[in-house]
Amino acid sequence: MQPRTRGEHASAGSLLAWGRDRLRASPAIDHWHSAIAREDAEDLLALALGVAVEELERDGTVTPRVERRFRESVERRARGEPVALIRGSVDFAGLRLRVRPGVFVPRGSTELLAQQAVAALRRRRSPLLVDVACGAAPVACAVAAALPAAEVWGVDIDPAAVRLARANARLHHLANLHLRVSDLLSALPSRLRGEVAAFTLHPPYVGREEIRGLPREIRRYEPRHTLTDGSADGLDLVRALLGEAPGWLRRGGSVLIEVAPYLSRSVQSLMRRGGFEVGVAADPGGLTRVIRGRFG
Repeated sequence: MQPRTRGEHASAGSLLAWGRDRLRASPAIDHWHSAIAREDAEDLLALALGVAVEELERDGTVTPRVERRFRESVERRARGEPVALIRGSVDFAGLRLRVRPGVFVPRGSTELLAQQAVAALRRRRSPLLVDVACGAAPVACAVAAALPAAEVWGVDIDPAAVRLARANARLHHLANLHLRVSDLLSALPSRLRGEVAAFTLHPPYVGREEIRGLPREIRRYEPRHTLTDGSADGLDLVRALLGEAPGWLRRGGSVLIEVAPYLSRSVQSLMRRGGFEVGVAADPGGLTRVIRGRFG
């Protein structure tokens, strides 16, 4: 950026160009597509201005206070901190959910899991969903909001995650969403046995030896237990749920699991061995992301 005279305000366009170049040069960011630096810079300037990204005016000027806030945010992002944590929230399935350090940040790709759950429950007379390893509860909140008549449970072994999930449920007045600290299904009420229409799970599916290969921004800012269950293939939690789920599912109930595409066949095989009828759902790019197992 060119130096400015005293009292001169920076333009939004010049700040965006600086932010884009600063982020492009950062080795701490996973540059998984070519526009990520530009998009992050736009998100951060919109945050500093208190407007939507669509409302940014490149020809407009910004105050020194806004410029300072933007530059501080860009430097945080350049060190690898996710935009969602800088903002303190993430948009998911039409809901704005709170996020905080120490709890896995929901990704937009998980909206497919929520959509599949809603589709599975819409056909049920008494829809009952259990979201396992719910984290900040993006899936549980999305389903509870879409289906007010559904009974939705979210469980997670981490008390911090459950506290955040409860805050998100209160934020959106989701009285039909119940949340508990639980090691897998151990804290669920016994009355739910044989009544669950669907389980959802976005497991920590990274193999223990693969953690070191993850981008720095993920390794540094996401809790390790939300990335891997410590097993060699990252599927021990999947095995555990598939082993326990039949005792809780009603006839024709489903287990819906989101994994990376490279694990799709492995999860399908585990489901078939467990007696499930298997189906899949692909994302808009054609990659299989959700594996459906129907039981009974």
